[in-house]
Order: sequence, then structure tokens, then C-alpha cells
Amino acid sequence: MFELTIRRAETGDAGALCALMSDIEVFGNLLQLPFPSEESWRQRLAEGLAPGKSDLHLVAVKDGAVVGSAGLHAVSASLRRRHALSLGISVRPCAQGSGVGSSLMTALVDYADNWAQALRIELSVYCENERAIKLYQRHGFEIEGRMRGYALRDGAYVDSFAMARLHPKPPSWG
Repeated sequence: MFELTIRRAETGDAGALCALMSDIEVFGNLLQLPFPSEESWRQRLAEGLAPGKSDLHLVAVKDGAVVGSAGLHAVSASLRRRHALSLGISVRPCAQGSGVGSSLMTALVDYADNWAQALRIELSVYCENERAIKLYQRHGFEIEGRMRGYALRDGAYVDSFAMARLHPKPPSWG
């Protein structure tokens, strides 16, 4: 086993995140586009760290290198959807299957359940991404529906599952 650190992403991680999202095995499984720019990642990270932002963006670091990234983001500005967060996660191919994704998911679920007042975490995943689906299911997510023709990927429209996890023991007063 290796030493893995999970921490909040910083603007200095822009280059590492740009490299992560440039890998076809990573961006091909996300709604990311090829050829991301380091500057756009720097700006995105800076905006997420601004005072008053509720987003959480984490990175997994092994031997000084970013090997994974995950975040929770507000689903909507609507007061009626404040209880729901959207989850995104990516892991370098060389680190997949080594516990990086599970460590990131554990940190996000803990944050959502114990600190962020989240009742619901939502995500979408391509239907053929069995490894990711199993990871999500291990962390309490369930498939809620199939979205046909959800995204254009490598020249073809592909389906995606809508998955969600409800807080297992919503907080109560007293």
C-alpha cells in the first residue's frame, strides 16, 4: 500500500489537474473536453476558493503527484435544491483500482453527511463505466434512471445513468 494524502485543491494544482484532464482515459469518461488549458483550471480553482463559495474540490496526492480529483458542487442556486450536491471524480489510469477513488469518495461522503447539510448527492455516469458504477454503489449510490443520448463522446451519443445517494441518517435536532 502507498501513502495517499487527500486535501483541498489549490490554485497551484492547476497544472496537475490540466494534465489529469488531458488523459483520454480520464476525459473520455467525463463531460470534459480534450485540450484543457492550465489557465482555465487555475481560474476555475480560484473561483472555487473564493469566499462564500460552497464547492469542495479535493485532490489525492501520492509521492507528491496528483493522482485523483473529486468535488462536490451546488446543484442549483434555488433555495429548494440547497440540500442537493453534484459529485464529480477522476483518477489517473495508473492509480485506478488502488483505493484512490474510494478514498476520495469517503472524504466527500463524510463532508456531505457531517458538514455540508446535504441530504442528497447526485452524479451521472456513462452506462458502460462498470468500474465507476461499482465504486458509487459501494458508497451508497443507487441508479435512479437512464438518460438516453446523454452526451457526445468520441463521435457517438452515449447513454448515462443518473445516480444518487441519500443521507443514511439525516441530522435531527436534539
